[in-house]
Amino acid sequence: MNTYLVIGFVQCKERYDQKMLESAKTKTNYFIHINLYFFLKRLSDMIVCTILFLFFLPLFLYICIRIAKKEGKPIFNREVRVGKNNRTFVMWSFRTMTNGSKVIRQLPPYPFPSSWDNGVPNYFKIIRDKHVTYTSTGLWLSKYHLDKLPQLINVIRGDMSLVGPSPERPEIVDYYNRQQMKRLKVRPGLTGYAQIKGATNEKHGLKIRYDLYYTQNCSFKLDAMIFFQSIKRLFKKKD
Repeated sequence: MNTYLVIGFVQCKERYDQKMLESAKTKTNYFIHINLYFFLKRLSDMIVCTILFLFFLPLFLYICIRIAKKEGKPIFNREVRVGKNNRTFVMWSFRTMTNGSKVIRQLPPYPFPSSWDNGVPNYFKIIRDKHVTYTSTGLWLSKYHLDKLPQLINVIRGDMSLVGPSPERPEIVDYYNRQQMKRLKVRPGLTGYAQIKGATNEKHGLKIRYDLYYTQNCSFKLDAMIFFQSIKRLFKKKD
């Protein structure tokens, strides 16, 4: 009887060890896949954005000269944004508004409401000045999204990626809850899943939901789909 018990114990231990080994292999393969994905994504970001920057360099210089001559300095907007792992960086773009124009923000509203205790509310949106004025160059840049050209430098530097959640303002991130913080697991992007779904800062809760979907399912296939959908939307707006 004791012999059977010993044999049964040994068999159970062998099955347990086998399951643990298979689980360890699965986890190892998963981490290898994820690390390879992020490595190749970073490499492709650098290559593609370097090529794009060199290709658009004449246009880049033309825009700089046009803004300097027609609207004066500054040529660029520099805004602090939050990137991967809650790291802040300066995001660059061409100036599209007059120097006197300012953004009125509720970041967050004051005094601090109890509705923000559990994170940024889904209904939150940024209120902008209704009297904001765009320059003639700024209207042209905004129409064709050329104001974002300097962000290619952000991608090359490693602050951003071609595809990812939209860069968030630090004032908003300060009030993220644990779930909302998960959107900062990846680099922010020039375009992203929420953007092609039409979820902007006017729909904060929906934006967070789409961004979390992307962070949990990011892959080369999803990135390619988002990138080409963004290109299609860009040409549709041109028409």
